[in-house]
Amino acid sequence: MQELVITEDQINQFIGQYLWPVLRIGAFYTAAPIVGARTVPARIRIMLTLFTAILVAPLLPASPTISFMSVEGAVMIAKEMLIGFGLGFSVQVILQAFVVSGQFISQKMGLGFASMNDPANGVSVAIISQFYLLLTTLLFLSSNGHLIIIQLLIDSYQRFPLMGSGFSDQQFVLIVQLGSWMFASALLICLPLFTALMIVNISFGVMSRAAPQMNIFSVGFPITLLFGFILMWFSLMNFLPLYFELMDEGMELISGLIR
Repeated sequence: MQELVITEDQINQFIGQYLWPVLRIGAFYTAAPIVGARTVPARIRIMLTLFTAILVAPLLPASPTISFMSVEGAVMIAKEMLIGFGLGFSVQVILQAFVVSGQFISQKMGLGFASMNDPANGVSVAIISQFYLLLTTLLFLSSNGHLIIIQLLIDSYQRFPLMGSGFSDQQFVLIVQLGSWMFASALLICLPLFTALMIVNISFGVMSRAAPQMNIFSVGFPITLLFGFILMWFSLMNFLPLYFELMDEGMELISGLIR
């Protein structure tokens, strides 16, 4: 009777067939929006990571026979997690552009002091930012954004195979440049409200010069607040096409990482 012999390389290859995808997918889900929020329990994130890895693993080439306790294995673990964090962070930046625009609008309306706890990130943000975050999250899910980012994760294995070199210097620069794109997009979202509220503030300046005895702070604040909410209401009519335009532009930038 022939004896069955299982070598260490075979064990490492079998475990690595699922372990290496789990590292990248788990890091991606930790940094990605919605799934990576603190309101999502860690058990659900782990189950989603394992389920995605089981589906993705058969589509990948044979995993390398690398010992997990070696220096090469530690470098590969760090590389896979870095790729996952980088892709997830890039998607997170797109949605954070709307949060930053809410911060700008709140400060211009005088609502900078009105903040509430953001359960997704565990920090205090302006209440207008929370409104925009909830709105963009619903639009992101309704437009199948979650399927798009999963497809982006799967496509990353073609650009960054398991035995590849990982992110290059140009790709790190591209991730950093997403920060400037985020602030530019946030300014583009709130620029109409900024212009209208600036006209309101100029009007109050003229009124204060014409009637110095009037307390401009007690009169101007509620009127500025009222005009701000009215302008936000009118701006929602153009919010949907602006959202899709910025999402397409942001996804195009992220796609440059895996080309």
